[in-house]
Amino acid sequence: MAFPHDSNETSYLLPPNNEDWDRQAIPDFVYGQKDLMAEGIQWPRNAPGILEALPQSPFDAALCCAWKQRVELGLFRYRLRELQTQILPGAVGFVAQLNVERGVQRRRPQTIKSVRQAFDPEQFNFNKIQPGEVLFRLHREPDLPGTLLQEDILVVINVSPLEWGHVLLVPEPARGLPQRLLPGALRAGIEAVLLSLHPGFRVGFNSLGGLASVNHLHLHGYYLAHRLPVEQAPSKPLDPGGHLHLLQGLPAPGFLFYTRGPGLDLESLIRRVCQATDYLTDHEIAHNLFVTRGAPPGKTSPSSALTGVRVILWARKSCFGIKDGEAFNVALCELAGHLPVKTSQDFSSLTEAAAVALIQDCRLPPSQAEEVQAALVALMSQEEQ
Repeated sequence: MAFPHDSNETSYLLPPNNEDWDRQAIPDFVYGQKDLMAEGIQWPRNAPGILEALPQSPFDAALCCAWKQRVELGLFRYRLRELQTQILPGAVGFVAQLNVERGVQRRRPQTIKSVRQAFDPEQFNFNKIQPGEVLFRLHREPDLPGTLLQEDILVVINVSPLEWGHVLLVPEPARGLPQRLLPGALRAGIEAVLLSLHPGFRVGFNSLGGLASVNHLHLHGYYLAHRLPVEQAPSKPLDPGGHLHLLQGLPAPGFLFYTRGPGLDLESLIRRVCQATDYLTDHEIAHNLFVTRGAPPGKTSPSSALTGVRVILWARKSCFGIKDGEAFNVALCELAGHLPVKTSQDFSSLTEAAAVALIQDCRLPPSQAEEVQAALVALMSQEEQ
């Protein structure tokens, strides 16, 4: 059973005196095979997926309790209120949210010139955050595959949150790893989704050139009380083994990987996804990745059950810097169908057609997209040999 380091939930809370924060050891959130819930997590039929309306796992309780305390302590750049939300009319089902404060108060992105840019210790990185921003450390029990590759994964607040519970998963920050996806980081992200009882807890990754704002390895995790198009979008297989699928019916088709849950199948998925992201990084191709509970590949419907975990990978045009004049910037959550909008005017006037146009502007040219698809199919075929 998952438990904090001292078997007391309050260990995730900071002491009252901030002078004691840097002396408090980071608590461990320890979990094992039984805590990874692959099945039975569904959206309520007649109620929204708000946190208060759904049961919480130990992971949800630890994250939400500690995150809420950091809100009360003023450790965020702004106090996140309930966000105005609308489902854009149309076939896609975009979830648009007005988040003016993030657009105005978030830290300016670092200057990035390459998808393969090296880590620079002089730039902002997660070794420079306040001690109180760290919630806990994820620690895997020995019964889980890959435990010999145990890494310290810190769960840290995002001080400019997109939504409630917005955290960063940061693997071994002292190593100074650049923003290039590694198996241990992806494993932590997928397992975090499986640790949550909320169907709307998602995890994602932005590469350099894919709107990562900090060149220090991290993933995003957050709660969103709405279904997203990527959960049940249909797909077609691309390789003979059925490990790689093309997600269809979305403004930007993505590569879909799927697992029913923990075990050897999950380890194989992690290996395949990282082979794909390594190829993209080595070829200077920006990319975004999104992890969510979802339906199996193939033909699906809005009522399809969330029987496993979908990992969607988008190869895209590089974008170095923020486009201030746009309604939203296209990164991991926008490609998945969640649109954090920067201004009230854009929020009130945004249409599905306009959102689709912004997203499609980030797609690779057709010839390059075909080349990438052929290369990834070849990689998956080599895996089978």
